[in-house]
Amino acid sequence: MQYRTLGRTGVQVSTLVLGAMNFGAIGRTGQAEATAIIDAALEGGINLIDTADRYSQGESEELVGRAIAGRRDDIVLATKAALPMGDERNHRGTSRRWLHTALDGSLRRLGVDHVDLYQVHRWDPTTSDEETLSALTDLQRAGKIRYFGCSTFPAYRLVQAEWAAREHHLGRYVTEQPSYSILQRGIETHVLPVTAQYGLGVLAWSPLASGWLSGAVRAGREITTHRADVLPGRFDLTVAANRARLDAVEQLAKVAEEAGLTLIQLALGFVTAHPAVTSAIIGPRTPEHLRSQLAAADTVLTADVLDAIDAIVAPGVDLAPDEKHDTPPALLDPALRRR
Repeated sequence: MQYRTLGRTGVQVSTLVLGAMNFGAIGRTGQAEATAIIDAALEGGINLIDTADRYSQGESEELVGRAIAGRRDDIVLATKAALPMGDERNHRGTSRRWLHTALDGSLRRLGVDHVDLYQVHRWDPTTSDEETLSALTDLQRAGKIRYFGCSTFPAYRLVQAEWAAREHHLGRYVTEQPSYSILQRGIETHVLPVTAQYGLGVLAWSPLASGWLSGAVRAGREITTHRADVLPGRFDLTVAANRARLDAVEQLAKVAEEAGLTLIQLALGFVTAHPAVTSAIIGPRTPEHLRSQLAAADTVLTADVLDAIDAIVAPGVDLAPDEKHDTPPALLDPALRRR
């Protein structure tokens, strides 16, 4: 396993991060499997675990909390808030009111008195940066969080948050968690240059592109992955973007084979090769999934392999642009671009 400094924090984290989104109802992963996965991840050198209150409505945090009991200090523990937790209209977002309540809930479910990294799961357009950063700064000063970061922010929101932190003398985001893979390279255009400029650590989620780069999705085979069952539209080959992804996967598989790598090693090695990326978040549902992904822990891609990848999917290109997660709201909602 390789280790890197998380932004400017001085904290050393593994280049592979264990993501716990699949723990609980979402991935049908119960306590025994979650504990086995965490045990194997720690044994394999992973030292950062990332979860969120939203994952299975808190169940993921509960499973993680039980699994890490007695070894908390050896783990960099991260969780997130902002996405809806039920139907109550104020049980979401990044207001001071909700962030304080949400963190207390996360700490209770995790069974800890603090988290190392508390992240805003999505930008909240209804709350000012000053309000959010002020609340997070107070939680940090209270000792409930060590650092705070954000997830899936458009580049211009990262810049705005930096300005707000300096203008109002508040703590600043130290990390950003964007979606990034060989098939979705759009953040190379704007987000990664901004994170590099401001020294943010980058924890990239979905490096296997929702399973497209796991090796389980290939031409001529029936697609039977769990993600395809949950989100069938993302794997519907009547959709042009999905056909483009399948074509790219077939070409990438040849590059991997010629380099003596699995497709998973190629995909994870690509993400961690970018100088602006700190770590890639993997989200195994089973110990078997974890083992196949840990095999990429020391993968370093050569320049010719990276050049071959660029020839298949050009830098800055998203093969499925409709699945971008950092698109400004006005591009998605016509009402926001009409007078």
